[in-house]
Amino acid sequence: MQKDQLFTRREALLAGAAVVGAAGTASLFAWGAGGGSPVRTGAPAAGAPAHHPPGRPSAYRLQPLTGYGPPRTAPARTPVRREPLLRITGRGRTMVLTFDDGPDPRYTPGILDTLAEYDVHAMFFVCGEMAADNPHLLTRMADEGHTVGNHTWSHPLLTKLTRRQIRSEMTRTSEVVEDTYGERPRWFRAPYGAWNRAAFQLGSELGMEPLAWTVDTLDWTTPGASTIVDRVEDGAAPGVVVLSHDAGGDRSQSVRALRRYLPRLLDSGYHITVPQRQRTQALPPDPAF
Repeated sequence: MQKDQLFTRREALLAGAAVVGAAGTASLFAWGAGGGSPVRTGAPAAGAPAHHPPGRPSAYRLQPLTGYGPPRTAPARTPVRREPLLRITGRGRTMVLTFDDGPDPRYTPGILDTLAEYDVHAMFFVCGEMAADNPHLLTRMADEGHTVGNHTWSHPLLTKLTRRQIRSEMTRTSEVVEDTYGERPRWFRAPYGAWNRAAFQLGSELGMEPLAWTVDTLDWTTPGASTIVDRVEDGAAPGVVVLSHDAGGDRSQSVRALRRYLPRLLDSGYHITVPQRQRTQALPPDPAF
């Protein structure tokens, strides 16, 4: 077979999507929200505004065109939550690695190289303006099986914005991700961990689940690669979601730390994965929200 006849994963996705169209999918998944009280939206929890450096595959089924396929079910929708998801639930020693604020051509490729070396998939919560400047990195994420989430367009503090402004920040980023990655993001993370009611509602309207984290490496404070490694290894546990950054400042420590703690986690029996969404029927609205 000629090399030019081979499809990359992203090209195959786009070709399939052209045949079947964009089918809206939303779902619940086996994730556990931590704590019982709503998340406060006052002071920023983590992260720093993204600086400006010098930078699908959706599961689908081909439907018969003759009309003899299975009966259509009611469209599903993403639930409106009151607090973000913090952990994953499942069997074994499973963890998720997440990286915020990119993609940055100075640091994201190093992170992707390490993940590829160990055949590990991660989540990247991208800022729209960074993604627009570096579409080739989103294409690489798609080709290598990583999950891309929405981290707003310009990394603002959402609790200081109007509902219309929040919608614009989310929508513009989702459109850029769809154009370059191949499908719209199904996950959203609020900058600084500052969530509010509008963010939850608008994220749900765009088909995204809110995901926070369990372990914060605080790598944006540049504490040193060894400190970042210690924080990940000390916090490692089944279901943990780790927060790191691949942009927004000097992230060379984050790149070096990943090279050290990733093989150690794997040697300890941890399975590094990305979340899987499960199909579900439409849910009634929450009258208390």
